[in-house]
Amino acid sequence: MVEGIIWRYRTGTPWRDLPAEFGPWQTVWKRHRRYAGDGTWDQVLAALLTDADAAGLIDWNVSVDSTINRAHQHATNTKRDTGGTGELQEPARRAR
Repeated sequence: MVEGIIWRYRTGTPWRDLPAEFGPWQTVWKRHRRYAGDGTWDQVLAALLTDADAAGLIDWNVSVDSTINRAHQHATNTKRDTGGTGELQEPARRAR
């Protein structure tokens, strides 16, 4: 079951494309969802980190370089100054 969940995240495929050797994809998905909801994955991660830290296998130094952090021009929600008056034009009246 856990191997199926890991395989799915490692490959990035949809749950429905899970190989049959891991069992029905619905069962694997339900188990993963249950573990995520009840905190099982958090407990597993905490235990693995504790063991790895005790063995000196984790280097806790982190370096973050944000010089290449770019956003598309439309990724902001601020208004753009177009130099216009900002007045909306009235819609054309319907011909009767």
